[in-house]
Amino acid sequence: MLLFFISRQDFGLEKIFGGQILERVPAGLSLAYLFGLLILLMLLVTSIFRKAEKGFVFERELPREVSKKVNKAVTGRSLRLWSFIFLCFSFVIFGFHFYWVFFADANSENFQKLASRDIRFRRLLASQLRGWILDRSGKLQNALAYYKKQSDGSILRIYPLDKEMSHLLGTEVGVPGLERVLFRQENDKMPETLDILFTRKNPEPENIDVRLTIDKELQSFLARQLEGKKGAIVVLNPQTGEVLGIYSSPAFSINELKTEDDLRRFEADRANRPLLNRAMREYYVPGSTFKTFTMIAAFRAGMQDAIFTSKPEGFIPFRGSRPILDANGGCEPPYGCTDLNIAQAYEASSNQYFAQLAVALGRERLKQTAELLGIEAVEKPEDTFKIDFFPDIWNTSNPSIANAIAPIRSALVTGAKISDYDVGLEGMGQGYAGQMTPFQMALIAAAVGNLQGNLMKPKIEFAQPPQVFSRVLTAQQASQIREIMALVTEGVGGTATRVFANVRSLGIRVGGKTGTAEKLAPVFDEKGRLKTVKKKRRIKGQWIEYEAPMMYERTDSWFICIAPLENPQIAVAVVVEGGGYGAKTAAPIAANIVLKARELGLLGDKYKPEAKREKKRSR
Repeated sequence: MLLFFISRQDFGLEKIFGGQILERVPAGLSLAYLFGLLILLMLLVTSIFRKAEKGFVFERELPREVSKKVNKAVTGRSLRLWSFIFLCFSFVIFGFHFYWVFFADANSENFQKLASRDIRFRRLLASQLRGWILDRSGKLQNALAYYKKQSDGSILRIYPLDKEMSHLLGTEVGVPGLERVLFRQENDKMPETLDILFTRKNPEPENIDVRLTIDKELQSFLARQLEGKKGAIVVLNPQTGEVLGIYSSPAFSINELKTEDDLRRFEADRANRPLLNRAMREYYVPGSTFKTFTMIAAFRAGMQDAIFTSKPEGFIPFRGSRPILDANGGCEPPYGCTDLNIAQAYEASSNQYFAQLAVALGRERLKQTAELLGIEAVEKPEDTFKIDFFPDIWNTSNPSIANAIAPIRSALVTGAKISDYDVGLEGMGQGYAGQMTPFQMALIAAAVGNLQGNLMKPKIEFAQPPQVFSRVLTAQQASQIREIMALVTEGVGGTATRVFANVRSLGIRVGGKTGTAEKLAPVFDEKGRLKTVKKKRRIKGQWIEYEAPMMYERTDSWFICIAPLENPQIAVAVVVEGGGYGAKTAAPIAANIVLKARELGLLGDKYKPEAKREKKRSR
């Protein structure tokens, strides 16, 4: 469909002072009015001073009684004359303004035609018009938000990806986002009357277009991957921090959320929660994907060569403790119950190994690594309820942009009061590590994917220069971890080796990690109403019956990855609620994303399809 793109010239904003301008008439009359008022004041002041000098010249030789009468009479006649002139002048001016405000708009065809050129109207219109939002290509045909002129002359804001971009762009009612903050509206004084009368042109403030780092085609592709599912996908560039795509499902339509009633309708959908940005503002248990974090901590501490034994009875952190077992209840294949190094344990996704590794690292080392990756390390489990949003992680040109899209900060308990059993669970991505967002897991993958071992601040504005959030690893350490991550997609015992066969066939090496995590979730009926069960609680010696939400154990599917391995250009995090094993649902989605990124040229020129490379050469 051929779209009619609106330029600012369609509103007359480029010719504000050209031609016959209706504002000159009231501006000129207003100046004349003020000039007349000034003359009147000067005459009054002059008369006062003349009175102080004992009247006019011809009055000075007259008797006092006569002089007083003559002075009063002359002054009275003069004042009456000027008052009459002043009143007539005022009537003309105020009458014109009265007609302008109350009658011209309805009765004068000429006024109606010229109304759009009224300086106040133009200023209001210009302040309401926003710039276009373009994707990373900067091409108009890939605009994410623009204006279209309707057949009746009205102007409509168009969102080609009204669902796919809804959580990022936000709406005018209730859901903040980039639309509100990218185009700041500042109050500007009206132009001076002299400027209007003598056609001195002041530059009109206008909202410039904004180019985002989002790839429009990739964003649309992410939405299709989660169609009919609940979950989130985040795609970053590890070298620059650019957010290439970020999507939360279910989403809402920007065009369907215009009023407070619409907002209440979406908020009432508690089963789907379409207003929730699951990518940045929902906590998940990360499962085995969090073993990447534990491995990073081990390399930072120089413990990457640690050997731990996987046993049939599991790892018992202390006497009397419950054992920490592998997913199958015994020892993970292909290595079984034996001594494992960190590469073997990561490939096989051994819970026992990473639980032992976390205990050996200790709370302080886990805390240091958490803080470098943007995770809030807290002392006690109850402190996690105090966690707030984290705008400082963003690389933006204005703090208001960071605040509008700030993720909720992920948390990890590292205090002295938690047991070694709890620390072991954290090391394998369970227990008190269960407050991670998909956005945070993408950052963990991105830190490994960065060639220098840096965690780059994520950015959404294309023109914003890259910024480093922290130095997490050395370049050599990051390279070694990437090779270990490749065992998951290439190794004999890799949990995603089969899934990434098509990707490997194209010569693309990927480093990744599957994850499977159980989480208690509420049960809803067919109409979206929360199901409840009756429970009893003893309070002050009495048993109180109350309604509690009915819960079930949901198994979430996870996958994080980086590609291509030698120079990662994308870091991906995928979570699908109730998707089962990571290799079953999330990993295939991640593999599809890598292939789509190749098709779009996001993996670099080396991996561009031949057809696109030839097309580029022909140009």
